[in-house]
Amino acid sequence: MLRLSKLFLRTLRDDPADAEVPSHKLLVRAGYVRRVAPGIYSWLPLGLTVLRNVEEIVRSEMVAMGAQEVHFPAMIPRETFEASGRWNDYGDSLFRLVDRKGADYLLGPTHEELFTLLVKGEYASYKDYPVTLFQIQTKFRDEARPRAGILRGREFVMKDSYSFDLDDDGLAASYQAHRDTYEKIFTRLGFDYRIVFAVSGAMGGSASEEFLAPTPAGEDTFVQCTDCDYAANTEAVEIAGPPPQDGSAQPQSQVLDTPDTPTIATLVERLNSLDLGRSFDAADTLKNVVLKTRAPGQKEWDLLVVGVPGDREVDLKRLSGQLEPVEVEQASAADLATQPGLIKGYIGPQNLSELKVRYLVDPLVVEGSAWVTGANVADQHAVFVVRGRDFTPDGEIGAVEIRDGDRCARCGGTLQIARGIELGHVFQLGRKYAEVFGLSALGANGKPSTITMGSYGVGITRAVAALAEQTLDEKGLCWPREVAPADVHVVAAGKDDTIIAGAEQLAEELEAAGLRVLLDDRRGVSPGVKFKDSELLGVPTILVVGRGLVDGTIELKDRRSDERSEIARDQAVAIVSSIASPTAKPTPNPTPKPAPQPTPKA
Repeated sequence: MLRLSKLFLRTLRDDPADAEVPSHKLLVRAGYVRRVAPGIYSWLPLGLTVLRNVEEIVRSEMVAMGAQEVHFPAMIPRETFEASGRWNDYGDSLFRLVDRKGADYLLGPTHEELFTLLVKGEYASYKDYPVTLFQIQTKFRDEARPRAGILRGREFVMKDSYSFDLDDDGLAASYQAHRDTYEKIFTRLGFDYRIVFAVSGAMGGSASEEFLAPTPAGEDTFVQCTDCDYAANTEAVEIAGPPPQDGSAQPQSQVLDTPDTPTIATLVERLNSLDLGRSFDAADTLKNVVLKTRAPGQKEWDLLVVGVPGDREVDLKRLSGQLEPVEVEQASAADLATQPGLIKGYIGPQNLSELKVRYLVDPLVVEGSAWVTGANVADQHAVFVVRGRDFTPDGEIGAVEIRDGDRCARCGGTLQIARGIELGHVFQLGRKYAEVFGLSALGANGKPSTITMGSYGVGITRAVAALAEQTLDEKGLCWPREVAPADVHVVAAGKDDTIIAGAEQLAEELEAAGLRVLLDDRRGVSPGVKFKDSELLGVPTILVVGRGLVDGTIELKDRRSDERSEIARDQAVAIVSSIASPTAKPTPNPTPKPAPQPTPKA
């Protein structure tokens, strides 16, 4: 039993000055966490209880799946990450340190390298496989802008697991087993969640999906189709473009004088003032955006031009997600000065190959389509410039910002944009790390074969904040029962010794019945303050012991629905026990099914 009279807890009435999202405000006000430094938090008793409850649900379902728990050090030697290339790939987000002997180390952001090396050191035969290992451990990333409390911190707890299989069929089965287990985990935790296609980024690998909790406070943007089950984050989303066109039906391109047209709007106005036999709008123009890229370990930047319809903006985050681990930034005036052939405001694709500048277009710029674009001469644009006739890009990449109403690439339905918090991510890594570290198994034929891997993460601390975001209301936190710090919050609403004693006796009976009890037995605290604290702390069931006790009644309140009722004191334990059913046991996995594969990227 937790007694508020002795619990290390101080609730606050005012929001913390640095809080940006509701969960951050309430977790601090309710005394669950306290800030130590930007992105770094201490966990107080109630917060730690919730964190451990989330952790145990994740652990129990992983064990039920057949995974085995290990634990790695947070501090990793530099050479381990250099071998995989991630000492450079992670850039400034790594916490790097040097010991007294001058040796370089890092604080682990993830542990693919150590998992791979551990299995390599222990297993050698095909008979040892498959195997899945996991750990629940603190990770470290030097976020440039830590925000939203524990949602985006520099130190956080994460479950990461890795599957090791002999072949691709085994990997597909391991991937599906994890996917099924994640659905059980997030259902038990009480989440409303979506499974969306994603990109693997610096992790590497092929098939990749995210589990997102939809909430306005989420940092991730994703889309979902209104007509089918397709969902993807904006880095991986595909949208349906128009069909290829017959470029031969277009007039020959011509160059026009277009002075004083610094914007798409002024260019369109100028075009429509000319007698070109048709009207134009922004969607008829081809906007060519100059970026710069740098591969891991490369010192110099390379220029990249990306072409998109003029009525759309380039989504740099979407581009970066598809190009990782390559860095991508907007090119500066100084970068443009290194290539005099690129005339700012008048860049066209017609001569980019001659300039040896890589040129990619969004799939909306279809084969045979005609555009108005720069003529590579100041104050001039070209009209009827056709892809496949007047220019040929080096490739395609999804580059435009996604809009509500874009069409689904699968069914042609309407896509809707939403925001969410990433809860977990599953990857089919393949053989990337096994090849780097020489992880293989000797087969029955006596020949070695390279092991194939999967990687699967769940943000434990992030899950606490995401649950708070999805369940809170204007009064405070509203925890799902399995993660709440208690099953029932007993409030002694009065100063009379009889009421205090009655509340204590009821709490003891509830505890004896196997329930987790939080008892507000504070003396000298008004009932109003106790009621507000009970709403702020968010325990799902509240029992108020007050004046009705003399008549044999107490108040039962459901924190999430705010429904209240009077119940008989002698029936309270039975009623609350029926509401707070025993914690769900891990559920066995069904026979693994083939994992659904993302549609190929354009």
